[in-house]
Amino acid sequence: RDVELFKDLGINSIRVYEVDYNKNHDTCMKLLEDAGIYLMLDMPSPKYSINRAQPYWDHDTMSHWAAKVDAFAKYPNLVGWIAGNEVANDKDTTPSAAFVKAAIRDMKAYLKSKGLKTPVGYADNDDMEIRMNLINYFNCGDEETRADFYGINTYRWCGDDATFQSSGYSDITKNMTDYTIPSLMTEYGCNLVRPRMFHEVDSILGSDMNEIFSGGIMYEFTEEDNNYGVVKVSYGSSKVEKTEDYDNLKKVYTKDVPKGVKMSEYKPSGKDSVCPQVSSVWKVKGDILPPTPSSARCQCMIDSLGCTVKKPELNADEGKALGEVIGNICGQTDCKDISYDTSKGVYGNYAACESLQRSAWALNKNFINSRYTQCEVDGVDTTIIKSPKQDDTDVCLAMKDDMGNIAAPITSSDDDGEELGNGDDSDEKPGSGNSDDDEDEDEDSSSRKSSKTSAGSRPLVSRGVVQLVAGAAALALVAF
Repeated sequence: RDVELFKDLGINSIRVYEVDYNKNHDTCMKLLEDAGIYLMLDMPSPKYSINRAQPYWDHDTMSHWAAKVDAFAKYPNLVGWIAGNEVANDKDTTPSAAFVKAAIRDMKAYLKSKGLKTPVGYADNDDMEIRMNLINYFNCGDEETRADFYGINTYRWCGDDATFQSSGYSDITKNMTDYTIPSLMTEYGCNLVRPRMFHEVDSILGSDMNEIFSGGIMYEFTEEDNNYGVVKVSYGSSKVEKTEDYDNLKKVYTKDVPKGVKMSEYKPSGKDSVCPQVSSVWKVKGDILPPTPSSARCQCMIDSLGCTVKKPELNADEGKALGEVIGNICGQTDCKDISYDTSKGVYGNYAACESLQRSAWALNKNFINSRYTQCEVDGVDTTIIKSPKQDDTDVCLAMKDDMGNIAAPITSSDDDGEELGNGDDSDEKPGSGNSDDDEDEDEDSSSRKSSKTSAGSRPLVSRGVVQLVAGAAALALVAF
């Protein structure tokens, strides 16, 4: 049903935010392939994502992202991965950008280890205050750490009277003129005025932006509570109702045919970006990133503890209780080994361990400080290990990371790093950027802004002539 509508609209790509990678997607991917439609897929999910407020990048999250990569690697029409969607969305959440970039580094390395070249990118929220810092940050430093493409979610072009200039699309285009990696609109389609006429597509796919942007993804396909959809569906039913927005979108897609570019003719002339300086609105030092997770190092650390949590997973109440205790402990003692300070480029030796492992480390630190008397936490089962398996933590620091590299011990500064937040130890991880858990928040903020991209001279992948357009939100659309 949906693929036939995609073909009717004339699109060549969709973006999907979440899938169950444990299920078989052969039929769906084959239908898309036969229709000439590419898929751009987000790596995070609500449970396994980087939390903008308390960011960490650990083995558990990385392993689930890798499993999603493994499940979709075989499909020839997978055009790209998005490692984060609007994660750092204001000046207070910029530390999370370091963890997203660490994830990009590690997932690029994982793809390379599998002989895969699928690009990995990031999508921002077009926040005026941190926009240029984010744009520069994801294109600075070593090639291994830079994003392969950069997406902008923007909702500035609102109403029939908006123009390329008045909407701010001209500013967005100017910002990306000398960018050395492909850029695209990963979401567009302001809905403050309905029906939407989608005049921005004239610029996205036309001469205003075609030389700079590599396509755009209209948000979104199916109508949800946020009123961005172009079709109305009832799940479990084959019936579909096209909205007036659908007809208007089809008209502009039919009229606006982007000019393509062959890979052999693609000669970027921009320059690599310079990492932003630490300031009142940017809290990340250069290109110094959190370490690659090391399950071996973290397990070795756990094996060295004399006081630890008894259960491998905690429910929400237990996680909250433990989080409060850990917050108190780290407010009174040195927790630098499990903490970080992105503004100084400092990451503790066990900062890449999972939340429960970091909490166990703090419990043991308190146990040692109390002269081996305090190991209890109300509401949480803890246990004292009289003879730990590991008695030399230097051995732990020499353990390889999850990519097989020797993980050198991390040098901490004299200043305290970020402390663990409360409630960071439940069995469910907090959601990130635009995951379902905070979808309402992101969609509300999206409706207040707008901007867009086009398909043009910066191809995203090296398979002949590929113009990239992506979709968004559960299933969103991409143009052309």
